[in-house]
Amino acid sequence: MGAKNKEMNSKAKTERRQRIRYLIRIKLNGTASKPRLSVFRSNNEIYVQLVDDSNGHTLASASSSDKDIKLQKGNRSEKSKLVGQAIARKASDLGLKEVVFDRGGYLYHGRVKALADGAREGGLKF
Repeated sequence: MGAKNKEMNSKAKTERRQRIRYLIRIKLNGTASKPRLSVFRSNNEIYVQLVDDSNGHTLASASSSDKDIKLQKGNRSEKSKLVGQAIARKASDLGLKEVVFDRGGYLYHGRVKALADGAREGGLKF
């Protein structure tokens, strides 16, 4: 019975995050001049994309599984900050200064906050 409750809690948690994610996406919309900075967090990695929703294109992406970040020492939060700095570099190469931050249904805490701080340090405004 314990395993079944754990499975139900995991399913309920995923469904709750999905509902939050959809509510956030109704309010946020990325354009070519101000794209959406979309975050996905797995147990071990963190992924981020700059998305132009009006055309349905991904402009740039970065993740903690990229070679240059994976080789760095540090915990997951420190690597998340590096991912934020990497996406900020890619955005500045594209001539972008402002983005809309989409936390993807995750709490603005821990690795998601570290990623946002790294992106801000890199020069992005949101």
